[in-house]
Amino acid sequence: MKKVLVIEDNREILENTAEILELSNYHVCTAENGRIGIEKALTDKPDLILCDIMMPELDGYGVLHMVQSHPELQYTPFIFLTAKTDLSEIRKGMSLGADDYIPKPFDPTDLLTAVEGRLKKAEMIKKEISEGIRGTDQLLTLTGGEKKLQEFVDGRHVDYYKKRQRIFSEGNHPIRLYYVQKGKVKLFKTNDEGKELIIRIVNENEFFGYTAMFENSVYKESADALEDSEIATMPRNEFEELLHSHSDVSRKFIKMLASDISEKEEQLLHIAYNSLRRKVADALLSVHKTYHTAPDGDIYLSRENLAALAGTATESLIRTLTSFKVEHLIDIKDGRITILNHAKLDRMAN
Repeated sequence: MKKVLVIEDNREILENTAEILELSNYHVCTAENGRIGIEKALTDKPDLILCDIMMPELDGYGVLHMVQSHPELQYTPFIFLTAKTDLSEIRKGMSLGADDYIPKPFDPTDLLTAVEGRLKKAEMIKKEISEGIRGTDQLLTLTGGEKKLQEFVDGRHVDYYKKRQRIFSEGNHPIRLYYVQKGKVKLFKTNDEGKELIIRIVNENEFFGYTAMFENSVYKESADALEDSEIATMPRNEFEELLHSHSDVSRKFIKMLASDISEKEEQLLHIAYNSLRRKVADALLSVHKTYHTAPDGDIYLSRENLAALAGTATESLIRTLTSFKVEHLIDIKDGRITILNHAKLDRMAN
């Protein structure tokens, strides 16, 4: 029996939704606000989450962010169930990673169809995806990509980079597409004084270097290996031919590009207006999500790189980390950081 978590602050809607799902042979867990919803998601491990947007304590966007921050929940299908039907709100929810959007009031059949469809899709992806770069090809195929990406797998050249080794520099002309087969890569900009701002950390099984090719311009950032890494590459002419020949692949990369732009806008907004504590909290949660593949879930990132991601001075970052440790929000041992209270960091006052 599949388990569905419903997070809704309207008692009548919560009970009605739960009843519809239970009559359709789903095991239903309920929560009356976002904070309780996160707690139940962590303890009950649902197969799918239905969540309202406008809620006290933690809204639906915050719940989605927290869900994606936890390795055990990040692939759980997430559907917004809300009265907000403005196109910009729908776009925001989908860009943040929601799988579907059901406006209230809803027809029970529409609700059950959406739930069943997302559960089937999640199950198919879970069963079919293998590890590594071949798994990425299968993921693209299952979620609207194209099997032609198999060519990226077969006989593809792999470069090996040591920690801190430069992959490409700002101002270079793009000549290939990159894929992190093993390790991690940071994309960053540097000002005239040499201060870095990290705009993205590329994890294993992720592409990078495609933005400049879409813009037909030079790289606007530099790329360094954060740790010893294995990077598969595809020459630019092959990548462009693949995009022109297969619309599904083009749509997938355009979606990735749109997501990158949205994340950069959000990052700049946070750096411009958030307090120091909020900036550091956001950076910790972002890096923890990137490092979900670590066995212990700890953060292995230098203070300099963490400060560059948060957009603050290293000395200020260190003082804030010390404060967080005293407040038992994090623990620091042998240079690595363990997050002890995700919820409080996510709700950090600005």
